[in-house]
Amino acid sequence: MGQAPPLSGSLRIYQRLVKADRSGQDAGQQQATARNGLRQVLANTLQAIGDQVVNAKTVLPWLFASLGAPALFIAFLVPIRESGSMLPQAALTPWIRRLRQRRMAWIGGAAGQAVATALMAFAAATMGGTAAGVVILAALALFALSRSLCSLAGKDVMGDTVPKGERGQINGISTALSGALAITLGLAIRLLGGNDVSPLVLAGLLAAAALAWVCAAVVYAGVREPARDAATEEAGRSNWVAESWHLLRDDRPFRRFVLARTLLLVSALSPPFVVALAAGVGGVGLGGLGPFVIAQGLANLIGGKPFGTLADRSSRRLMTWGAAIAAAVLILFLAALAVPGMRGQWWLYPAVYLLLVLVHTAVRVARKTYVVDMAEGDQRTVYVAVANTAMGVLLLAIGALSGALAALGAEIALGFLALLGLLGVLVSRSLPEVSRR
Repeated sequence: MGQAPPLSGSLRIYQRLVKADRSGQDAGQQQATARNGLRQVLANTLQAIGDQVVNAKTVLPWLFASLGAPALFIAFLVPIRESGSMLPQAALTPWIRRLRQRRMAWIGGAAGQAVATALMAFAAATMGGTAAGVVILAALALFALSRSLCSLAGKDVMGDTVPKGERGQINGISTALSGALAITLGLAIRLLGGNDVSPLVLAGLLAAAALAWVCAAVVYAGVREPARDAATEEAGRSNWVAESWHLLRDDRPFRRFVLARTLLLVSALSPPFVVALAAGVGGVGLGGLGPFVIAQGLANLIGGKPFGTLADRSSRRLMTWGAAIAAAVLILFLAALAVPGMRGQWWLYPAVYLLLVLVHTAVRVARKTYVVDMAEGDQRTVYVAVANTAMGVLLLAIGALSGALAALGAEIALGFLALLGLLGVLVSRSLPEVSRR
């Protein structure tokens, strides 16, 4: 019997990183998966590195403080960043579905994020006050719109180029790699930042983030998608408003997923309130930003790959546990604040922030894997788009409600979000299992 041909370098690396049952794939399919998978890992890692800098929960609020932008502008950061990337997706779906090479939409989205981040860097270096705030918010809106293209096209391309059982691991590896670099960034900020808030340092970080997205676009251009016929163009000419409504009305499992994802906002919306509470006990200089950036990086590094593996086994179960743990962390945090003397312990806030972003890493990997696994082909594109558009609307509503409650105190808002998390446990448990092969 002849010996099996030697594995290529890319296939060896991929098989070490991603564990899966490949008995149903021939050598050519394994090689194609490895090539596409590694490119997506690297491109997503570069994008995630940029996300650590263009962070509406940590870096951008610190930047606004250093520039003297009105405090009101800080309240718009998270809604513009999150909702802006979700709301347009259902409207963009018909255009995406007409593309035979959907990686081009991802490349365009990465380029748009690079331009938007460069505009933020320019404003940080040359402007101040209200003018800087307006330009940065406008650039963040462009950033969010561009991100919606990457979100739509990226899940579709992954679903067509990487088999079930491997997709969550790719998301997890990218998250872990970006986390390692975020820790380095956070340590540098902590050690070099001191008590002053320097806009020029943050402008330099934004410029480096813009370069990361340029590199990501170049890498992603090498992904090779399966051929799509002309029927995809006709499929993209439907009425997206009617299609979205019918999908939410008639597809019960999908509707429950959207509801579960809404309740999982507990891990997304609670960290800024923890940071706001921390600001009241010190650490408001640039050096104070470091522990929170480090916490974000640690969460990605620790949780990225393990959570990816767990998501491939059962993304539904991972979402359920994520909601439960996030709610428990908030309840314990609020109990700790009620203990005399604990409120002034500054270490408590980065520690709680770390736990919350670690849980959010699990939830994010799980929900991305779930929506990719629950459908095939163009239906996957529609699911992603409608889910994100619905989430954009719901995020604005829940964000406004939690913001109104925050006027009574950040603790009230955190209590409300903990309640959402408990409800999320019940809804997530009722979802059908889709991730197992």
